[in-house]
Amino acid sequence: MNTKILLSASALVMGAMGIIGSFAPHEVLRAAGADPTGLLPLLVQLPAALLFAFAMVNWLARGSLIGGIYNRPVAVGNVAHFTIGALALTKATLAREGHLVLTLVYVAFAIGFGMVLFRSPVAPIDR
Repeated sequence: MNTKILLSASALVMGAMGIIGSFAPHEVLRAAGADPTGLLPLLVQLPAALLFAFAMVNWLARGSLIGGIYNRPVAVGNVAHFTIGALALTKATLAREGHLVLTLVYVAFAIGFGMVLFRSPVAPIDR
């Protein structure tokens, strides 16, 4: 598996979600059907900052050898984030529709990072 593509794609997705949540929390809450008052905007901005920071980790690690014992914390963090996110989104999607695309994206990343975590890395071929 090409970890550079996987890490780059996940960095772009998480980075976009982090930027949107950080700079437009009121709009995110309105789109979710919530009243953007009180602490709710802050409760959107803090996880958004975490997503953006995690995106930066993935972006900076994209050129490194990842898999098996190499860069294991990056792989474990991504597996945990995307697996837990996929489970939560699946539950939300089954309860009420509207999150199917994001759910599928999270499931794909969870599978991809799971494969990276539990397989030996393949060194890139330099030509």
